[in-house]
Amino acid sequence: MVKDKILVIGASGQIGVELTLALRKMYGNANVVASDLREENELLKGSGPYVSLDVMNKEMLHVQVIRQNITQIYLLAAILSATGEKNPNLAWNLNMQGLLNVLDIAREEKLKKVYWPSSIAVFGPTSPRQNCPQQTIIEPITVYGISKYAGEFWCNYYNRRFGVDVRSLRYPGLISYKSAPGGGTTDYAIEIFHEALENNSYECFLQEDTYLPMMYMPDAIKATIDLMEAPYESISIRTSYNIAGVSFSPKEIADAIQKHMPDFKISYKPDYRQAIANSWPQSIDDSVARNEWGWRHQYGLEELTADMLKNLEG
Repeated sequence: MVKDKILVIGASGQIGVELTLALRKMYGNANVVASDLREENELLKGSGPYVSLDVMNKEMLHVQVIRQNITQIYLLAAILSATGEKNPNLAWNLNMQGLLNVLDIAREEKLKKVYWPSSIAVFGPTSPRQNCPQQTIIEPITVYGISKYAGEFWCNYYNRRFGVDVRSLRYPGLISYKSAPGGGTTDYAIEIFHEALENNSYECFLQEDTYLPMMYMPDAIKATIDLMEAPYESISIRTSYNIAGVSFSPKEIADAIQKHMPDFKISYKPDYRQAIANSWPQSIDDSVARNEWGWRHQYGLEELTADMLKNLEG
């Protein structure tokens, strides 16, 4: 049996670092090739092969896939919501063309599997605010959300038309202590921990009662690998699966931190990201993922708060 060889594109990013390390643990260091336009992340150094790669350069990408005998690609390179609003054309081009390049190569080289993340940013003001279902009204208002929703349809198209086994999750806001925030609207939930430990205070760019779907990074990595390891026949959604962890507001996460740090103070100064947050659901219904491939999250707000503070202090 041919051993799987995995290429992670965007491996130095917020998800990429931890996903690459988790995949290396599973498949063996030499069988997971990390790649990015940026320098190799410190946490990846010495743990396995690394190549400098621009997903927009299709020929270069194709050469690497053939040269490295790649059988699976995880495409994580993207421009996120808040950053994307500052440069919409760049966000659209990178988020779309990168995906189309990977899907084309996957079809030509008959790759076993492709993973591409979508986001809760596909939802808009007309989507249900509570327990937003898998199938619902989707009218995104950010270029990031538009690009992710278009990407979902491209994934579905390549699966139906060409048989490419492409799988996707709609990530909520992701919280991690290992890598820096990547320019998303939910990033306050990472910044708040760093500021709490450095300054014992935080000025939040969202209102105190802004509820958003969130997930602790270990759960996001687990969901990604669970989906990719699931049997082909158990995957019915070829656009992207809803997944949920925990929903909370800035006030609630501040309260959770104050249980560990009673003197911690939070203030609020909402900016342009408030409008983005207001357009998204407050909670997500992920029952389809739970029923079809057994998804379960492990971290609630109390657990992730304790773990974040412990690891950042250490």
